[in-house]
Parts: sequence; structure tokens; C-alpha cells
Amino acid sequence: MDNTVLEQPSNLETSNKSELLDITQHEIEALKTEYNLADAHTHQSQSESQKQIVNSLPNLWYTAEKKTQYECEQEFIEKFYTMHGQTTALKRKDEIYLVYAASISMHITATYLMQRGLSVGLIEPCFDNLHDLMKHMRVPLSPLDESLFTDPSTIYDNMVKHALGLDAIFIVDPNNPTGFSIFSDGTEAFMELVRFCKDYNKLLIMDFCFSAFIKVSGGARFDVYEILEGSQVSFIAMEDTGKTWPIQDAKCSTLQTSKNINDDVYNILTSVLLNVSPFILNMVTRYVEDSMKDDFASVRNVLDVNRELAINYLDGGLLRYCAPQIKSSVAWFEITDPNINADQLQETLRAHNVYVLPGKYFYWAHPERGQRFIRLALARNSDMFLGAMKVAAGVINELEK
Repeated sequence: MDNTVLEQPSNLETSNKSELLDITQHEIEALKTEYNLADAHTHQSQSESQKQIVNSLPNLWYTAEKKTQYECEQEFIEKFYTMHGQTTALKRKDEIYLVYAASISMHITATYLMQRGLSVGLIEPCFDNLHDLMKHMRVPLSPLDESLFTDPSTIYDNMVKHALGLDAIFIVDPNNPTGFSIFSDGTEAFMELVRFCKDYNKLLIMDFCFSAFIKVSGGARFDVYEILEGSQVSFIAMEDTGKTWPIQDAKCSTLQTSKNINDDVYNILTSVLLNVSPFILNMVTRYVEDSMKDDFASVRNVLDVNRELAINYLDGGLLRYCAPQIKSSVAWFEITDPNINADQLQETLRAHNVYVLPGKYFYWAHPERGQRFIRLALARNSDMFLGAMKVAAGVINELEK
């Protein structure tokens, strides 16, 4: 724990401002803050090899002008799914659809669920806009606690007990904010979930937007689509580039479904947009190639440094670091003092220009459980992050007195 002394020690702060309604509203406020550790977007500087990509942007622009939209899309899809080891998905690569943000993939999914009148069991905790987008579409939702998916020997029975009356099961893997992964010990757990969905005719929806961090953490992704296609289960799968590379929020999300619902989802997608910018696809493809060459070192290094800073300065006492199964671009801390909740701690840190997220929004069905946690974003320049940790540790030291 750092012993930095604040010039003006803070007591717990209570905001007079009307309560913000979701994580994104907090993240918008955090953009005004000196130490923004709220959103999980990538704000770190470029690596040396990434600087070369930036220097080549004019060439990438003109190259994109000379290619067809289809050529840009196919090159990105081929490189992106190959990088992830998802070669089975490429057998249907003309049915991999590209949109400009993961939230658009989720909007299309929520529209499909609404049109079909389907009820959904959504993993808890998870990023709250998954819940919010479905709620706005009047999709009936039930929470499925993350713990239901941890033991391969009980997953099937857990789903029979908790999800039999639902039409769809929605998981996030790796999960944001906890770093849980159903694939942490192999494919058995996931195959049991697929078996349940196939046996009881459930739609399986998967958010793989943080999946790059499996490789960033030194692991390798299993070919998920081989399992899905082989089982003939109904599925929707989303992937994303947005949380991986520091490219000023230029990004691309992908959406693929099982063959039996592909046409229905495609008809929704075409009502939303025509295409992702070919220039953006050309640029993001170069970042994919860069990480394939350096084995994600440029992404991993800054996250590893900042994660260790967070643990060294904050873990122990008031906060306990929750070790993830997959190390991603966020850190999840439990508040150990029952007299201090996440809202109070967040407001106190915010008063000293350190903005973190309270956990209650991730626990979308049980916000009181989330009051025991805060989330920190790690994808920041390490000198800025170090300054934030020193200030945060000083605030926490005062609270512990």
C-alpha cells in the first residue's frame, strides 16, 4: 500500500448530482477527469511497430480506395479469424457480417430476440449495456449467475434447473468485469452448455468481444465454431476489435449465426447499415497482422505493468484484488469493509480526479451485490496510471485510518 499523504484528506463523498443511469454515462463523465480509469477502451500510446502503421495511414487510405469493399472485408475476416484460431468460422466467411461497433451487433441481436418474442437468461455480472439494449427492446430477462457455468459436471443440471423455461442463453467469454471463462479448463464445460441448448432447443448467444485477451494472456482459443457447427445448435456469436488495439476507437465488430437463423438476422442487419469503412478495415487489419507478428506483446506489456501497479498500490486492506481466469484490460477489486460501498468509494476517488466504476451496474439484476466491487481500466499509459494509483492509494489510506 502506498503511503502518499493527501494535502486535503477526504471523507466519504456523497454526490448531489442526480444518479447516472448506466456505465456509459459514468464513462462519459470520466472523460473529463485527469485519471480516467472508467472505460475499457484503449488509451495507451502506440508501440514502435504500431507507430509505423500510423505513419502509413495515407497509403492505407489510398490502398482502400483501390480495393473493392468486398476485398477489404474478406482480407479483414481472413486475418482476424485466423489470428483467433477460428478456422471453422471461415468455412462460412460470406456469412460473417461486419458492423462498426459491438453495440451494433448487440442491437441487431436484441431486435431479433424482440421480433421472435424470445426470453433470455443473461450471465450476471456483465457489462450493463447488454442488459439495457435487450430491456429497451422489451426482451424478458432472467439472471444466470456466473457460478452456474464454472463446473462442467453441473452445468447441464444447472441449466435444467435455472434456464429450462427460457428461450435463449447469453454468456460473455471472457467475462467483463471478472475475467471468468467457460474455456479456462478446456472445452468440456462449453460442450455441456451446447448439449443443453441443443437438447432443449435453446438459442445460444455468445459475446466474445474480450476473446483477444485469451491470446494476450498467453493462451490459445479453442475452435469454438467447430463445436457449434458440429452440434447444429442455434447460435449467435459476436466478436470485436474495439478493446484490443489503441486506434482512437476505430474498430470493427463481427456477427455470425447458425445457418437456420442466418437469413432472419441478415435482414435485420441490412436495415441498420451498409458497410464498415474500407479504410478502417484496412487499418485494423494491419493491427491484427502486427499482433500476429509480436504475439500480442505490444498489448500485453502495458496491461501487465499496470495490473502489477494496481495490485501493488491497492491490494490488501480496504480492497482485495480478484484474480481473473483470463487477464484482460480491466481489474476487479472487492471492497472488504462492509461500511463502505462502491458508490461511496467511487465518489471519494472521483473527488480526487480518479474515476473508477462501481460494480453495481455489472450486477444488473442484483445491484446490491455489485456494491462490494469496483472496476479499473488498465489500457492506459503507465506513467498516467502510476499517478492514478498513487492518488487512489492515498485516498484509501485515509479511509482506513
